Amino acid sequence: MRLAALAAALWLMALPASAQHWAAGPEITRAGHDAAPGTEAAAPRLKPLPPPSLNFYGSPGIIDTPSADMLPDGQYAVTYSWFGGTSRYNITFQALPWLSASFRYNGIQDLNLFGFDTYYDRGFDVRARLWRERRWLPEVTMGLQDFAGTGVYAAEYFVATKRFEAAALGWGRAPGRLKVSAGLGWGRLGSQGAIGNIGGNRPTFVGGSTGGELSTDQWFRGDFAPFGGFEWQPDERWSLKAEYSTDAYVTETQISDVFDRKSSINYGVEYQYSDRLRLGAYYLYGSEIGITAQIQLNPNNPPTPMAVPAPHPVQPRVQWAGPADSWKQEWMASTSQKQKFRDLAAETLKADGLVLEAITLTGTTVELRYRNNRYRSAAQAAGRAARALAQSLPASVETFRLVPVRRGIGLSTIEIRRSDLEALEFDADASDALFAAAGVHAAGPLPEDAIFSGELYPAFATSISPYTQPAYFDPEKPFRLDAGLDFAASYEPAPGWRIAGTIRQRLAGNVKNGRASNSVLPHVRTDQNEYAQFGTTLENLYVSRLWKPGRNLYARATAGLFESMYGGVSGEMLWKPVNSRISFGLEANYVVQRDFDQRFSFRDYRTFTGHASAYAELGKGYLMQVDAGRYLAGDYGGTFSLNREFDNGFLVGAFFTLTNVSAEDFGEGSFDKGFRFRIPVDWLLGKPSRSGFGLTIRPTQRDGGQRVAVPDRLYGSVRAAHRKNLEDQRARFWE
Repeated sequence: MRLAALAAALWLMALPASAQHWAAGPEITRAGHDAAPGTEAAAPRLKPLPPPSLNFYGSPGIIDTPSADMLPDGQYAVTYSWFGGTSRYNITFQALPWLSASFRYNGIQDLNLFGFDTYYDRGFDVRARLWRERRWLPEVTMGLQDFAGTGVYAAEYFVATKRFEAAALGWGRAPGRLKVSAGLGWGRLGSQGAIGNIGGNRPTFVGGSTGGELSTDQWFRGDFAPFGGFEWQPDERWSLKAEYSTDAYVTETQISDVFDRKSSINYGVEYQYSDRLRLGAYYLYGSEIGITAQIQLNPNNPPTPMAVPAPHPVQPRVQWAGPADSWKQEWMASTSQKQKFRDLAAETLKADGLVLEAITLTGTTVELRYRNNRYRSAAQAAGRAARALAQSLPASVETFRLVPVRRGIGLSTIEIRRSDLEALEFDADASDALFAAAGVHAAGPLPEDAIFSGELYPAFATSISPYTQPAYFDPEKPFRLDAGLDFAASYEPAPGWRIAGTIRQRLAGNVKNGRASNSVLPHVRTDQNEYAQFGTTLENLYVSRLWKPGRNLYARATAGLFESMYGGVSGEMLWKPVNSRISFGLEANYVVQRDFDQRFSFRDYRTFTGHASAYAELGKGYLMQVDAGRYLAGDYGGTFSLNREFDNGFLVGAFFTLTNVSAEDFGEGSFDKGFRFRIPVDWLLGKPSRSGFGLTIRPTQRDGGQRVAVPDRLYGSVRAAHRKNLEDQRARFWE
């Protein structure tokens, strides 16, 4: 995904959509769906109130202070806030029902810290709910604010929130509800009106001037002060807010003169423009006007309902097979007859966006090897393939062996009895029942008597697509962007082999004007502006081969120009049993740094880099990956990644890398870290697609802990057709 397209998609999703709701399901809920148990219930309603509103830090809260609310599980929020010369861009993700994390990029005008007129700062927040709201007990949350940045906004807090329906407050049948929050804060939230002190004074920059350090010895230390506020929602659209803030804004009012803080009371009004977009305006600290815009997305609620052509019905054989003679198996002896059934199956598959690679027929069994070019879900593709066979094969064929194929490699074998398919199509528990009766095991070698599709190889393909290349967090200009077109072509002479390349034409952009690298390490990534000086470049040109050297083993070999900065040779081996949630990989690369013009010349820098990797599917969509090895700058260490992938393909994740490079040598940020997300095209547009929009953001791009980008890495595509993923997606078999 490229950033410009993502921004447009987010804006389109924020527009009103009367048919879309934030509810997780169609069940009837009561007004104030998160009201405290035991309060008087209003009339039942079909559409619950929107999720909690967000504060200026992008977390659930009043205005500039937090509340104890949690967003719906999996919720993703992008917010912008501005007041008093301070702008904040926030991204928040509800990783678990009780845990959320935020990334923030701030700009403080006229602060003059570290030599910049506008001081830009990055920070991370994390919040954990300690207990839910009960009859008389409020919801309570603990939060760490800006705990891994320079600490300009560092704070820790405990906050409690209680909700009241208007009827429960004795206001007759008046609609609406009141939400009251109160808490105790340290750091920023303990700098005004302190009532006590723990552990003495704490520095303004608890994370150090370069950030990235976890100053745990400063957490919940220093002055602490009480804060609080309330939010009144007379209806589903409007909210009125007021709060008492204990943030003295010492940095902005004393170190500099960003604004004049005259009061601790803030007021505001917010309007829920649509199910996804919320706008707010405020009067803050007795002197400033502020605004916010909040976009909230939930993977479980796509903006457009999925519009997939209905699958072919499974017509039981007894309705069309005719007399018993039609069930005989003599047809299997005829090669021409088998080719006839192959061609019929291929046409039926083609109508569903699937491609027949090879088919093996006996009197009672068929093994189908097919490509899935349309459906993101391997289970959905398998269901379509099974229906196609049921429509096109003789009645005597009872066992279907479905083998999804990628680049000539069989990924798994899904074995289904045709009679189960016929019997369960309209069963209430069809998904669970069929999966329980089906078998999922490793794909074997291609049978010798397989009949191939005669039109697949050699294969040549071309494409033209837009691209954007962002560069983040330059203190002089925090966001830079190049945009243009990619002209790609590929040639597959035989199964498993591929020759591919991309010519890139930049049409506009300013990445070339970015700051020069000041890294003391080899410049393996920080010369991005040097690579951006040229308008027409060869993005990649390589040859690769994928194959299976043994049971549960997958292999890849690649040679050529991998990416804009590196070329070389690369090899990878993956051990991934089809029924296991655990897998291990080994990758080795010898790479040479490409010249800035990105043609066929190279620079002097060359290195060996490689990693051993462990992968684990943890359940509920969580994927963990640990890599250990040698990185591009010659440093040794490990990377920890944790992603959450929803059944519809929406992915959010985070990672960090620690190597033997010291924080001082690494530079700003102290160590490599970042987050990533991916939005599938079918989630956005409601049409089947295997494509997605992805983005990885690092708070600081440095040279430590960096890896080469090699095309066709194995794990993601292999696991997509293995048992765990098929089981999670089993309901889609019937779609």
